Amino acid sequence: MMDEAIAISDVEKGRLWGLNRYQWLVIVAAWLGWGFDCFDALLFNFVSRLCIPDLLHLKPGSPGIDQTINAWTGGLTSLLLVGWGVGGIIFGKITDRIGRARTLLLTMLTYSIGTAACAAATNIWMLIACRIISALGIGGEWAAGASLVAESVPERKRVLAGALMYTASPIGLLLATFVTDLFTRRWESIAGNPSLAWRMVFLSGLIPAAAAGALRLAVREPAKWKAHHDRPRVAELFSPALRGKTIGGSVIAVSMMLGWWTSNSFLPRIAGQLAVSDGKIADQAHYVTVGTTAFNLGGLLGTLMTIPIAMRLGRRSLFVLYFGGSAIAMYLVFGCDISALVRLRMMFLVGIFVYGVFGALPFYLPELFPTRLRGTGAGFCYNIGRFIAAFGPFAVPGLAAAYHTDLLHVVSWCAIFPAGAVVLILLGLGHETRDAELV
Repeated sequence: MMDEAIAISDVEKGRLWGLNRYQWLVIVAAWLGWGFDCFDALLFNFVSRLCIPDLLHLKPGSPGIDQTINAWTGGLTSLLLVGWGVGGIIFGKITDRIGRARTLLLTMLTYSIGTAACAAATNIWMLIACRIISALGIGGEWAAGASLVAESVPERKRVLAGALMYTASPIGLLLATFVTDLFTRRWESIAGNPSLAWRMVFLSGLIPAAAAGALRLAVREPAKWKAHHDRPRVAELFSPALRGKTIGGSVIAVSMMLGWWTSNSFLPRIAGQLAVSDGKIADQAHYVTVGTTAFNLGGLLGTLMTIPIAMRLGRRSLFVLYFGGSAIAMYLVFGCDISALVRLRMMFLVGIFVYGVFGALPFYLPELFPTRLRGTGAGFCYNIGRFIAAFGPFAVPGLAAAYHTDLLHVVSWCAIFPAGAVVLILLGLGHETRDAELV
């Protein structure tokens, strides 16, 4: 309690944006953990066009190679989403059992080691095994970080702190874009050897562990968590008092995940195919960089926009605005007949809504549950979305093949997911938490 009193005193003295140095340390630590989580998570999608043919011993230009890469990219992404969901639910409970800071360090070590180990894969099955290990840690990091931030800052700063934490995600993906571009295009001595290039990309997933791990050692467990010693049970999330919040939070997370993963998991593949259709086969990496950078910059802006919108309009209105914008952006950018580079630059618009809406989850989901169930509840809602969203990346290539169309058109059809979420929220789904205090 003394630490909490000191923290409140420091805040009242007017530190930066009303947060004292330790609270900023917590935000930075969670920010690094989440940013590197996203960095490691998407590396496979950036290099799938290189590692899948290499591990399957397919020659460039061989018949059906694009369909094979699309199928494996979708299948492995779906499998990894399931692994992330399992890790999220398991580590969500662990977060409430052993503490937020300890769980963060454990998950970071897991996903860093798993990602780096992918560099040593000699066949597709070894790659899958390493990615599953990484997936468990990636899935578990979010709930621990979100709970730690929510419980370590003053009530009136929870929206600011949560959204700031989530800005790490687009920046982490921008870093992944840069690293991929470096090894697959700019560093000529490595880019000229595709097998070495994708292995170097995966090996870079180990770099963040040391720096972020050092910060974790300086972070204490929140006083709110220390005051509770009961063992959480997932079944409690469906008690009469919490059932509506759990279902509402889960449906909102599912809608976000379906929009994000159907649009972004195939973005590198779509960008590469657009380069080919433009006759710029050698510039595929450049097209990928343009599209993913636009998407991530849009996501960064959209995440920051959640702060004033959530505080002024409330959480449910924020979700209606963002899901509506997501549906329109996905349909326009993926469905309309526009030139390749214009389409890729317009991914900025998709990023604002499809990606930016996630900035609300670090403060919204922790607000739904009491302290003793916060990690369990937030982890369950966030990661049940990953389980269901796993069908998206798996289904998109199959639909494209079945209807003899390309990935662009199938992704544009997926605008139905955020549109459906708007309807459900207007019908009463979702719990408004704008004036709620953590208990």
